[in-house]
Amino acid sequence: MKWLLKIIDATRPTFEEGGKLQILNPVFGALEHFFFAPSATTIGAPHIRDPLDLKRVMSMVIISVVPCVLAAFYFFGLRFLAMIIVSYAAGLTVEAIFAMVRKEGINEGFFVTGILWPLILPPTLPLWMVGLGVAFGVFIGKELFGGTGRNVFNPALVGRCFLALAYPKQMAASFLEPSHDVAGRLLTWVDGSTADAVTSATPLGILAVKNEMVATSHMFLGSVSGSSGETSALLIILGGGFLLLTRVANWRTVLATLASFFVLTVALIAGGKLTYSVPGVFGPAVWHLCAGGLLFGAFFMATDPVTSPTTNAAKWMYGIVIGSATVLIRNFVAYPEGVTFAILLGNIMAPILDEIVISIRIRRLRSEG
Repeated sequence: MKWLLKIIDATRPTFEEGGKLQILNPVFGALEHFFFAPSATTIGAPHIRDPLDLKRVMSMVIISVVPCVLAAFYFFGLRFLAMIIVSYAAGLTVEAIFAMVRKEGINEGFFVTGILWPLILPPTLPLWMVGLGVAFGVFIGKELFGGTGRNVFNPALVGRCFLALAYPKQMAASFLEPSHDVAGRLLTWVDGSTADAVTSATPLGILAVKNEMVATSHMFLGSVSGSSGETSALLIILGGGFLLLTRVANWRTVLATLASFFVLTVALIAGGKLTYSVPGVFGPAVWHLCAGGLLFGAFFMATDPVTSPTTNAAKWMYGIVIGSATVLIRNFVAYPEGVTFAILLGNIMAPILDEIVISIRIRRLRSEG
């Protein structure tokens, strides 16, 4: 990598203040820091830092979604790769524009958002919607709040919420059943014009419209329609488990989300409000754990360190809010999936939950003193 370092050092003056391309300094800095740790010294205390911390977290998240990415490529073919390219192109463009206006560096955090974004979208969604959605999510969900580290909402979920509300028909009609061939669709291009994309073809959509339930085993292995990265519960659990083992994701948030969802589901069924004999209204708790984007949201979205609480006690409450809200939205609102809205609701409440926990601790310490 010494040759690359020489090239960077040789071209650096062109992008620094006074250089011909100084306006592109944030882009140059982002490329440099992608390969090497920042060489700048700290201005004020504390002077001890780990320059690889952000890269390490970013790398762990990207590694954790590799199984879902490979599965999406296998199930949906070359078009999924195009969705990834469009996601990075549109999102990084917005990031670069704001970085140049603010004269700041491009934050590496978007490399995570850029790969998560196509995984939560229907696989045959028009590419212009893929670009529009991620640009909206980055602009409204992050940059208007001041950029990475200051955003209240998860930008990927803001983008998906925007598309779900602005283009509901296209979002509902862009699902595709995964290929059951041994070779999958690895070298195939599919979209709404070349494949049978069925409206409301996800397990939750089928349950709401046809009162039919897809086998849990099919959802667990990944042979049913859904968003690109949400078709296989097994692969999501493998990737999420890696995040928990590396401590990039907090297990309290994941456990509270899934446990509250399961407990509320079982309680409603036991209370006679929702029964197995009425599958069109509600299905078994385990079935709903595997259906839709609950697992993906719990492991990869709800655990976002920026938009989730910082205190451990608040993480428990945060997860309970998300899990409970998902149950209520899915089954008592005219919308088959509720994870996106539930996590955004949790994002709103995260600072409040931290404030409650910290206030209680301060009162306790004062009373003890």
